Amino acid sequence: MRERATGTAGNMPKINQETLMSAPIKLPCADEQDEIVRRVDKLLSLADNIQARYKAAKSQVDRLPQSILAKAFRGELVPTEAELAEREGRAYESAEELLRRIESTHNRMPVSPVKKHRRGTTHR
Repeated sequence: MRERATGTAGNMPKINQETLMSAPIKLPCADEQDEIVRRVDKLLSLADNIQARYKAAKSQVDRLPQSILAKAFRGELVPTEAELAEREGRAYESAEELLRRIESTHNRMPVSPVKKHRRGTTHR
């Protein structure tokens, strides 16, 4: 290539298309070429499989936050208070029962009159 290059700059020879087209290129024998093609095809097939698996995994990851939120709202991420109480052998009172108990307690309490204060008066 250097012998066919043109130009005067020693560190930057010019190589034109004619020079490239005339350069000899050694090719492997037909059996070796067939083996190279077989290996490249195998690697391309592997790359296609990896890409398909990546796309499937990415699709699942993209849906993950929505799935987690749905499970959270259904109460599936952590045990409920009722389940914890049962495991620990303690009593559990549902919100409905608690409200009924508060309401019945509230209804039994005497109502005390509220003192009203006039504006501008000083209290000691």
